[in-house]
Amino acid sequence: MGDAGKILFGPIGREVLAFGTVVFAIFATGGQLLAGQIALSALSDGKLCLMLYTGIFAIPTLLLSLPRTLDGLSWLSVVSVASIIVAGIVGMVAAGIEPTPDRQVDIVVTTSFFSAFISITNPVFAYAGHFMFFVMVSEMRRPQDAMKAAFTLQTFATTYYAVFAAVTYVYLGSAVLSPSFSSLPPKWQKAAYGIALPNFLLAGSLYAHTASKLVFVRIFRKSRHLHSHTVLGWGTWIFLIFLMNAAAFVLAVGVPIFNYLIGIAASLFAAWFTYGIAGFFWLHDEYHDNDGVRAWRRKWAQTALCVLTIAVGAFICVAGLYVTIRAIVDAYASGAISAPFSC
Repeated sequence: MGDAGKILFGPIGREVLAFGTVVFAIFATGGQLLAGQIALSALSDGKLCLMLYTGIFAIPTLLLSLPRTLDGLSWLSVVSVASIIVAGIVGMVAAGIEPTPDRQVDIVVTTSFFSAFISITNPVFAYAGHFMFFVMVSEMRRPQDAMKAAFTLQTFATTYYAVFAAVTYVYLGSAVLSPSFSSLPPKWQKAAYGIALPNFLLAGSLYAHTASKLVFVRIFRKSRHLHSHTVLGWGTWIFLIFLMNAAAFVLAVGVPIFNYLIGIAASLFAAWFTYGIAGFFWLHDEYHDNDGVRAWRRKWAQTALCVLTIAVGAFICVAGLYVTIRAIVDAYASGAISAPFSC
């Protein structure tokens, strides 16, 4: 993403987008640690301090992020995808077999801008994996297949998200929690979370791996340590893995509500990686590959859509950050969540 930023906005753009990618990957790792914390708590009936669950889950996440290439994680990713698909199916089946009694299902509800916008940040974050495409393409044997993978991912993810959300909402009602597995009866909750654990682990390790890889490549870009198994290279890599996972752990413990951590990450970074930057990509390519502003005028509909996409990204960034920070402040003030780094 940093290299794309340099093409779009020069050296400053490179540094801003590279920094944003690393920080977002740390936030995303923190989100997976929180998901693992929730899962472990559900599986053990909440017998331990939540911070301990986060720490326990952080250890295998760190270990799985240690391989220096994505090739070392690719086959494990198949297990990760299979686990979340099966867990989602189990969740939908459970919701259908044991629906919430007296549930209320509303197609349209009256709510405040503040409450509604926190909900918007969740799907924004769900599509924020775009920033991983650049890392993935750089390590593919056939980069030409990257778009096939991207189209397959987006088609399947969109369909699966929509079906899962609709089914769980219909059977669990408007009081469904986030993550929605937490709204299932205890036995089904444990089954769904247990099956989903490999996905939480692998997703967290991939994000931590990506954050470390970006810094590692920047340090050793023109050095033999980048590809050779040297003491300095491995020492630096292990240090970066520890650093990124430690930062994610601090975030997960400091903002111990899943929705709020996701909201911050979605607003600050995903709003741009998912929406805003995509608009800039198209405008840049059309301008430089064709006849400049005239290409924009000739394709006025696409141009307008890209400008709108950039505006949407900016709006989500500002509004999402405001409502999430306000929600966190209110939650601490009301005692809804305990002080950071406490049980």
